[in-house]
Amino acid sequence: MSAKTKIVVVKMKHVILTGVLLGIALLMIILIATYFFSGDEPKPETKETGMYNPGVYTTSVALGGAAIDVSVIVDENNINSISLVNLTDSVETMYPLVQPAMEELVSQIVETQSTDNLTYSENSQYTSMVLLSAIDSTLEKAKTSQ
Repeated sequence: MSAKTKIVVVKMKHVILTGVLLGIALLMIILIATYFFSGDEPKPETKETGMYNPGVYTTSVALGGAAIDVSVIVDENNINSISLVNLTDSVETMYPLVQPAMEELVSQIVETQSTDNLTYSENSQYTSMVLLSAIDSTLEKAKTSQ
């Protein structure tokens, strides 16, 4: 019995090249299978509704012994206007920063359509925070439930 041992020499670059080509081929097979068998069925069309239910919404704010209302008018996607209702002369005299703070907030909110990242003057920061809280509360009433 004669045993003839054969030694096969494979260069390392051939092994690496074969591995890379097999990896690319496997990746292509996975991509093709995903493309053809993804099961993408057409989704039924859904009517997109806006962010808000159109209308006029109000929230009361207590200032001392008096109450004023913050009124917000919205359509489906936009904040159209914000105003103070029932602002009497006595309340305006007792709280002189209410009207200017509100005007400052309204201009920013209507422009950006958001109550995030607003700036207000240092003199009226607490008044602005109270009004902003009332505006947020009012906008929350106006939001649609999706």
